[in-house]
Amino acid sequence: MLVLAMPLALPAVDEVKAEAPPVVVLPRQALGADQLAVIVNDLDPSSQRVARYYVAKRGIPPGNVIHVRFAPGRPILDADEFNALYAEVAAKTPESVQAYALTWTMPYRVGCMSITTAFAAGHDEAFCASGCRPTRPSPYFASDSQQPDADLGWRPTMALAGADFSAVQALIDRGIAADETRPSGTGYLVNTSDKARSVRARGFARAVQVLGNAIRLQRIEADAIEHKPDVLFYFTGLAQVPKIDTNRFLPGAVADHLTSIGGQLIGSRQMSSLRWLEAGATGSYGAVVEPCNLLPKFPDPTLMMAAYVSGATLIEAYWKSVRMPGQGIFIGEPLARPFGGYRLRAQQGDWMLTTYALRPGKYELQAADGPLGPYRRAGGFRKPGFEPLRLKLPGDHGYYRVRGAPDR
Repeated sequence: MLVLAMPLALPAVDEVKAEAPPVVVLPRQALGADQLAVIVNDLDPSSQRVARYYVAKRGIPPGNVIHVRFAPGRPILDADEFNALYAEVAAKTPESVQAYALTWTMPYRVGCMSITTAFAAGHDEAFCASGCRPTRPSPYFASDSQQPDADLGWRPTMALAGADFSAVQALIDRGIAADETRPSGTGYLVNTSDKARSVRARGFARAVQVLGNAIRLQRIEADAIEHKPDVLFYFTGLAQVPKIDTNRFLPGAVADHLTSIGGQLIGSRQMSSLRWLEAGATGSYGAVVEPCNLLPKFPDPTLMMAAYVSGATLIEAYWKSVRMPGQGIFIGEPLARPFGGYRLRAQQGDWMLTTYALRPGKYELQAADGPLGPYRRAGGFRKPGFEPLRLKLPGDHGYYRVRGAPDR
């Protein structure tokens, strides 16, 4: 095992300033609760219970709760039944909504495609394939879009899945606990003895090159990791992943295994992606039908981690990492955002701002003495990569805001 990259150290506190810290407003670069709709099946008591809990915990607007009715407990919906359901949901969805959260574990498929992609873009057999063939790509893949429905006509979807309500409740609590924690955990990139399922390992060196100054990454040659106290990311390839429960997953952690049918959440002959959530992860992904080991059909670890550590929510980061999502289901707590927010520290008489929550690009810093302004330019800066930004706030203003958009 070789540690290939370590995170940058945060600046030390050299002194304590007596006055209250200033208020800093960062540009909105992630989906919020007001842009997420929760879909609840009124014929499924568990779905109702999950929806009530999630809406209350995340502050989802009442108008964003969409009620439908269909017979629960089946793994697969047929296309005709889904199309009627999808039309009903689309008619009830407020224009401001950019993404969906499902509140059930089954069904996880619509015909030959995943239910999360079906809700994201509608049922379309172009998302399906017999044999090892490519499927319809997602325009949201690796995009800069912050409003996927407004920009692309897609609403990325994630299922709040679990064996029972207590499991989903714990998942939701982990997602909320992760927010703005800027965790210093480790990403484990595991190249197993199963070479057919370890095809993503060819990109692990690139992940370290791109993200090595932002997060700690370890490339591992083994079939599993065990007794790790700080798992933030775990990407691997096996039909059954051993020793998961020996590890400690941090709130907001993401883990998945490249295999044929991990997304068959209940009753699969391979390890269900639910096992990652049961072990403590906050998000996972798995194939609901045989996709072969085509890389575009599975999450790209570099893209997923890069978006996540730039302040994206879990649903945004995961969806932007899969080029062909038609045969895979996204599960987890959609709004988990561990790399949002900022930290202020006093250092040599100045306030030092540290944040991950800006995508690479150029920005302008503005300052004011009161919350209503007037705001005036106080400088400009560039965030060159995915490592945290550290910026000295000029002057002794009480309010600062960051403006501008990343340039790719």
